[in-house]
Amino acid sequence: MKLTTLLLRSALLLTLTASMQAADAPKKLLVVTVTTGFRHSSIETAEKVLAELGQKSGAWTVDFVHQPEGQPKNPGKPPVKQPKDTDDTFKAKQEAYSTALADYNAANKVWNDKIKAYMADKMAMDKIKDYDGFVFANTTGDLLFPDRDGFVELIKGGKAFVAMHSGSDTYHPFRGYVDMLGGEFETHKAQVEIQPILHDPAHPATKPIPTGFRVFDEIYIIKTFEKAKVHGLIGLDAHPNDKTPGYFPVSWCKEFGKGRVFYTSLGHREDVWDPTWKADTKDRKNTPEIAHIYQEHILGGIKWALKLIEGDAGLGNIQ
Repeated sequence: MKLTTLLLRSALLLTLTASMQAADAPKKLLVVTVTTGFRHSSIETAEKVLAELGQKSGAWTVDFVHQPEGQPKNPGKPPVKQPKDTDDTFKAKQEAYSTALADYNAANKVWNDKIKAYMADKMAMDKIKDYDGFVFANTTGDLLFPDRDGFVELIKGGKAFVAMHSGSDTYHPFRGYVDMLGGEFETHKAQVEIQPILHDPAHPATKPIPTGFRVFDEIYIIKTFEKAKVHGLIGLDAHPNDKTPGYFPVSWCKEFGKGRVFYTSLGHREDVWDPTWKADTKDRKNTPEIAHIYQEHILGGIKWALKLIEGDAGLGNIQ
């Protein structure tokens, strides 16, 4: 009898110890930086910063789904006739553009097939189901997941989902993704300095942001966004460029089933992400302190989404 009791106590102690160790262990994040549309030059900086934040905080470990090599370059918009163009020179430009566009379309088809096979391997449900959360760092376009509906259900089942900047310029035709995120990119104008409103200064994602905070970045105009369906974190009460009155969201969070979603549209520029990028050069528009604040902003948001820290997610807090 005593032996049985001792064995039961030992088993209970081992179970308790294992549970405590699991709770203390870093969470597992999968960071996706694949793009099938525009590719931001800040992606490599974002990858570095996300890995460093996880290591320094001890909150998470990072695996990456990087961009495969070989994405063809889009030739851009067709030529517009300039005053110095003759009919012959403009015709030559048009023909060159048509050739470049045809070459791009052929190469892009091959590229998309390559991405589809790559993502079928990297994002297979049996390979990603054990991650605690997912970060879309400046992704764009259709990411060609093998089971995009299953991915959304995975988040709804209790995982964390985090997106920065053009994570909202991703999967536009897939409404399941847009509904999960809470809004999508519509357009932007020139990069500009903003002084945003803090809707919830006590939230882990906004607590590090001081009153009067200003940041210079590419500010997105977001569509299919409803105030009542998210918990607002950062926003503007006028258009960032032309100052037309209205509400323009910058960052928000939300509960999604048993999971949590955090989004910030900031993060276009390298000097928003990294305080050391091109230090003391004219290329920097943001001070190192602003980059440190941004890092604390996303650190708090990720930790909240991973349920490592608590914060309000009540809907309808945007006035």
